[in-house]
Amino acid sequence: MRYPIQISASTLVSGMGVGLKAHRHALENETTGLKLNTRTLETKLETFYGEVTDLPALPPHLSDYDCRNNRLAWQALITDGFAEQVSEMVNRFGAHRIGLALGTSTSGILETEQVLAYREQNGQFSDDYHYETTHRMNSLADFCADALSLQGPRLIISTACSSSAKVFATASRWLNHDLVDAVLVGGVDTLCLTTIHGFNALGLVSHDIVRPLDARRDGINIGEAGGFMLLEKASETARPGENSIQLTGFGETSDAYHISTPHPDGQGAHDAMAQALNMAGLAPADIDYLNLHGTGTPSNDLAESKAVNTLFGDKTPLLSSTKGFTGHTLGAAGITEAIFCQLALESQQAWANLNCEQLDDALSLTPVLKTQSAALRHCMSNSFGFGGNNACLIFSQTDVDKTGGPV
Repeated sequence: MRYPIQISASTLVSGMGVGLKAHRHALENETTGLKLNTRTLETKLETFYGEVTDLPALPPHLSDYDCRNNRLAWQALITDGFAEQVSEMVNRFGAHRIGLALGTSTSGILETEQVLAYREQNGQFSDDYHYETTHRMNSLADFCADALSLQGPRLIISTACSSSAKVFATASRWLNHDLVDAVLVGGVDTLCLTTIHGFNALGLVSHDIVRPLDARRDGINIGEAGGFMLLEKASETARPGENSIQLTGFGETSDAYHISTPHPDGQGAHDAMAQALNMAGLAPADIDYLNLHGTGTPSNDLAESKAVNTLFGDKTPLLSSTKGFTGHTLGAAGITEAIFCQLALESQQAWANLNCEQLDDALSLTPVLKTQSAALRHCMSNSFGFGGNNACLIFSQTDVDKTGGPV
């Protein structure tokens, strides 16, 4: 059988703030985390950034992992009582029975950029640079495993902007094959020159604040975020009369239409959403809120709108892009918006699509323009990456009957 997967703990840090409470407050009050220019990087590119400030230093025993990406991960781990809840899970199941499935696209690239600049000036690399524990892609997973004393299987998924959405599919497979009893999923991506100037070279960075779904949209703002969820089989902890938020469906496709441009008709996006619905045993009409990938580029929003309209017809759910709050957090976008779905289900609210002032008739979508109360049971979240790496997640608020099974 396939077990429903329950969210047992979560935590999030972004330009919006530190912790779940800060993010819920910002979403409810429509307060963006985007600010003009950055304190972190020396760049002449004037745009808006979703920047996290005042990151804590790592503990001495983790100093070899010291880089901005791992500092952001550390901030998230010590927020919302998350590390303590992981520790409780270790006591229940054993360190070897908790897996790690994490997403990132930048890892510690910023530190490599800085050490290359140092070498340019000084003719040699600085002595305190550790490529293996900072820049290398598995750094984040190794850091989290050491920080939390976890001994289960661990991996990094790096499929650009779908990275930390696809980790949920991996976690579900591990749990349903009984490889582990719990999985820590998440993603961390931090600001660096490579992504900022790379996206700008593609003509995808807006010099204004991002406007998802707006007729005048002209590109993305880049943000950074670190978030984690702790997942386990719902049947392990379900109590009669208890409400739980569960991962009920996921879909993954790879249409490989173009190295960076989405399929113009959103074919892969449509198929990922359809797969997720099929796994959850739901019809399109059952989705109450859809968190769009909604980057604010002309081609992405148009392709996604075609996929949504094809799937939902004239019965589109409440929908919005929340990238006006965070910017595009790239490899951390999936976990960030999964947590936004969790918060939506908990508070029974659909989040605003910030900065959309002039609807684009070509999209045939009407987003939620102001955060509003709504009866939500099933939320869908889309994350689409370069190369046609598409992922869709469905989260459901599920009542638990007296037998401990979902109703």
